[in-house]
Amino acid sequence: MARQLSRSDNLIHQFDSVLRTLVPGSAQPRRPSPALAQPEGALDDEQRRHVAGLMRINHTGEVCAQALYQGQGLTAKLGDTRERMEEAAAEEIDHLAWCDQRLRELDGRTSYLNPAFYAASFGLGALAGAVGDRVSLGFVAATEEQVGRHLEAHLRKLPIDDKRSRAVLEQMRIDEAQHERMALESGGSRFPLPVKWGMRLVSKVMTKSVYRL
Repeated sequence: MARQLSRSDNLIHQFDSVLRTLVPGSAQPRRPSPALAQPEGALDDEQRRHVAGLMRINHTGEVCAQALYQGQGLTAKLGDTRERMEEAAAEEIDHLAWCDQRLRELDGRTSYLNPAFYAASFGLGALAGAVGDRVSLGFVAATEEQVGRHLEAHLRKLPIDDKRSRAVLEQMRIDEAQHERMALESGGSRFPLPVKWGMRLVSKVMTKSVYRL
């Protein structure tokens, strides 16, 4: 019989999750990075800085995804969907680690703004979960839709020779599309366009600031 976790146990687990999300190099992927199967391209200094900026944006996006799932996990019931949501969260950890690894290969760094974006996303996830599972799952679906748009844009902006970053982003795009479908098929609400426009505006603020910071 599984032991019922105490409040202290849950707090320790939550604190561990925060550290693994925010401390560079702490996230451990279950799957090897797709970049490992590709050669390192011949990038000049300007290209490396540009790619590092793009990968920093994607890393922060994965920080937000982890915070969203963690906040949601505290308040949402989810029922039969919980196992599928936990699987999606585990795949997001893969993405987080892959982006972190690629940043280190590029001599880049993660964003200084990650703690602030983590806190905001955690709060939104917890709020959505408290409102109800349909809203919580709908928020996941709408977020994954936004992430997919970013990934498609970044794939177009990558230098042709950067096959390692491209391999990472292409696998992330596949996974995020699956997460979006899963959330909708599990009963998530389709958010109206005004809400999606608002989320897109917030997303633009994030990308503009994180590219350099």
